[in-house]
Amino acid sequence: MVRNIVVLGGSSHPQLTETICNHLGIPPAKRLLSKFAVGETRVEVQESVRGKDVFIIQSGGGKVNDHLMELLITVSACRTASAKRITAVLPLFPYSRQSDIPYNKAGAPLAKGPGGQLSRAGTYTFDSRPQTPYPGQQESMGLSSVGADSLHNQLNRLRTDDRRNGASTPNSPAKQSNPDGTRPRRSDTLDSTKSDRNGYTTPTSNPAGVNGVNGVNGTTKATTKPPQFQPQPGYKQWVAQAGTLVADLLTCAGTDHVITMDLHDPQYQGFFDIPVDNLYGRHLLRKYIQYSIPNYQQAVIVSPDAGGAKRATAIADALGMPFALIHKERRPTQISDRQNATMMLVGNVADRTAILIDDLADTSNTITRAAKLLKKERATKVYALVTHGILSGDAIDRINASALDKVVVTNSVDQADHLKRCPKLEVLEVGNVFAEAIRRVHHGESISVLFDYN
Repeated sequence: MVRNIVVLGGSSHPQLTETICNHLGIPPAKRLLSKFAVGETRVEVQESVRGKDVFIIQSGGGKVNDHLMELLITVSACRTASAKRITAVLPLFPYSRQSDIPYNKAGAPLAKGPGGQLSRAGTYTFDSRPQTPYPGQQESMGLSSVGADSLHNQLNRLRTDDRRNGASTPNSPAKQSNPDGTRPRRSDTLDSTKSDRNGYTTPTSNPAGVNGVNGVNGTTKATTKPPQFQPQPGYKQWVAQAGTLVADLLTCAGTDHVITMDLHDPQYQGFFDIPVDNLYGRHLLRKYIQYSIPNYQQAVIVSPDAGGAKRATAIADALGMPFALIHKERRPTQISDRQNATMMLVGNVADRTAILIDDLADTSNTITRAAKLLKKERATKVYALVTHGILSGDAIDRINASALDKVVVTNSVDQADHLKRCPKLEVLEVGNVFAEAIRRVHHGESISVLFDYN
């Protein structure tokens, strides 16, 4: 039994919370989770957490947004109740697939809006940027003695040009009359000429000869509208980094530590300012291959895409098994602009058992298409081993109708409903792994020892 520890379970996976508490030998803490009529989440912790080590268990499957909001409110409630340390245990981290800006086939993450080329195209060069100062070089001229002299020289040059053009200066009196002896009108002065060139006002004579009606002294000014503002066509499509936002939300709510499993992108840990322990699910999958697949030495580990090649090769190297890769080549079709992916197998699976390894299965489109290709390449059986089986939408129906012989997932997401609908599904228990990780974090022990099987 572990003392001075509090385990709070969210509504996303009650069975996993019960498994963890049974392993630790403590009961789950009492809490009240409810919703108001408008849909707002209400959380009430009914036990004292003052000065205790609090672990909040909440997975990212199912209603992801509701579960995330429930987690944030629970963390804030424990922080307000003076908890010593708050650890968020997230078997499936929400929004981990949106940790970075999505890749765009055009070559840039932001797409240009309609409107053609920019009016200032070609005017920017890298030389227009200020040069990086090297040691001993003055950073900026500013208004030093040299800069002030240059400014005075430019002002004197402008005054000389004004004198040549006949303009009045403070030292030279302005002309008061025309050559014929008449006084010039306001519209004939230099200032009005400049304003007329701008196109905002145009002096016209009064055809009716009536003073004071439409103008002054027989002249009217037909006011014209300024030129219509036309914004420059630029980047219109802005992509939000939701994964980074979730990391900031957890930190601001008061989370001190995060425990998760098989992040979709391991670099996502760098978005946090707090410690993040990323547990590995491949060891559970490796044990299943050793003890549940007959003649696994003659089988082939297959990665369904290039992104999961490193994960699949780690299992293949540990078991001494061959490795194959499915490559997706995207080519535009002649009928439409939609990009179709052509799948191509790199390796040999003929007359062998193929084992697909992936970290996440949401719609199961990738693994079902990969299984179809493997059966086409004369594989005898096709297994799919996935850490996080979200299986949303029509994924269960797609798996039942596919060429997959068996799909093995962990219970990082609640699989109770999926087991009833899919006879090909098999679930591995991860509650014991998380319970041991919680115990080691509480006592300050090493977590990497859990995965050191050498």
